[in-house]
Amino acid sequence: MTSQQKTAIVTGGLSGMGLAIARRLVKDGTTVFVGARSAGDQAHVRHVLGADADQIHAAALDVQSRDSVDQFVADVIAKHGRVDILVNAAGVYDEAAVIDHPEQIWDDHINTNLSGTFRMIRAVMPHMKDAGWGRIINIASVAAHHGMANNAAYCASKAGLLGLGRCVSLEGAAHGVTCVSISPTWVETEMLRRFIDADMAATGQSLEDVRAEYAKSNPQNQLVQPSEVAELAAFLASDAARALTMEDYQINAGSLW
Repeated sequence: MTSQQKTAIVTGGLSGMGLAIARRLVKDGTTVFVGARSAGDQAHVRHVLGADADQIHAAALDVQSRDSVDQFVADVIAKHGRVDILVNAAGVYDEAAVIDHPEQIWDDHINTNLSGTFRMIRAVMPHMKDAGWGRIINIASVAAHHGMANNAAYCASKAGLLGLGRCVSLEGAAHGVTCVSISPTWVETEMLRRFIDADMAATGQSLEDVRAEYAKSNPQNQLVQPSEVAELAAFLASDAARALTMEDYQINAGSLW
């Protein structure tokens, strides 16, 4: 199978790492469908995708809903006949201490980050099995390996992706389907920029000072860029990555948190 024949689904594909991965896959000639809750606003889609609007197909997707997931995958199959690559990048992040932890924050993290990923995999696996080829890439986090105070929901949801991926890789192995995850440290995405803005407002520090504090979280003293995550994802989605499965790849810049 050549890259020109491949079709990819990227969840959370209108921002951050998901968008960077979608754009990188397009460069390889892959037909890319991105799903996001915000994709129902076509003006927003055109603004975000810019020059890639003609090459990346965007549609509304809520990974918390089985009906939404199943319909999205069915639409891709109807339009292009196959799903070869699935990148699960949709996710949420919010902080709360364990004591008096809000149920809603816990439920949102598990239902989106973990169960949403499971729903997408369940929907595409039969098509990949029938084709005898598939690549599934889950965006986890170094938080899957290391705890953070006030982040029980996020850490638990991302750690769950590692166990899910091991099971999927075993079930897919005989059918040419791989499943891996990527675990980045802080990546300079829109989400991180919101944290930086909040810190600036709370402390009165400059953008440069707050950004530098986040960069100091790893020994390289540089924030990871979405394009760096996208390059790894593109390789893991390629024919060359046939034997790479049941593994988590940390993009941690040396950070042990």
